[in-house]
Amino acid sequence: MAEPHMSDPTESSSSPAASAAGARPVQDRELPVTPTDGDRAHASNPESAAGGAGHTPTDVSASASTSSSETDEALTEDQVKLALRRVKDPELNLNILDLGLVYEIRVDGNAVAIDMTLTSPGCPSGPEIMSDAERHLRALPGVGDVSVNLVWSPFWSPDRIEPRVRAYLGF
Repeated sequence: MAEPHMSDPTESSSSPAASAAGARPVQDRELPVTPTDGDRAHASNPESAAGGAGHTPTDVSASASTSSSETDEALTEDQVKLALRRVKDPELNLNILDLGLVYEIRVDGNAVAIDMTLTSPGCPSGPEIMSDAERHLRALPGVGDVSVNLVWSPFWSPDRIEPRVRAYLGF
């Protein structure tokens, strides 16, 4: 009796077999991939209702939607830096910009490339840090190609840490 139930994916989503078969579409509809995707969807609606006019400083929602549409048009280095500040070294719990792991940021249209290093060649968190950096960069609105390049020259040292963070750490 359980076999027909498991083979029919059109039954209600309350059954375990149907929810397992239809898990991907339900998740895609209910959960945004990143918080910025959900925020962007809500921010773009007020702009279209206002006809794109919303540059008055008193209209906060129109200003937010205008800046969202501007980020779709021109990606800036500051936006890339904000995204990279969300990437933390899991061992130190500090972001990779403050640690001085990012050497160069290049923005060319909608393409982003960064050169970064790790605290040591044997860093066990290296793959996690690099994939997090790529994931956060891809989540930026309007981004196209993303390239995260691992470089070893110059070699990282604690001197590359931001001075305020270095003072906090006691270096």
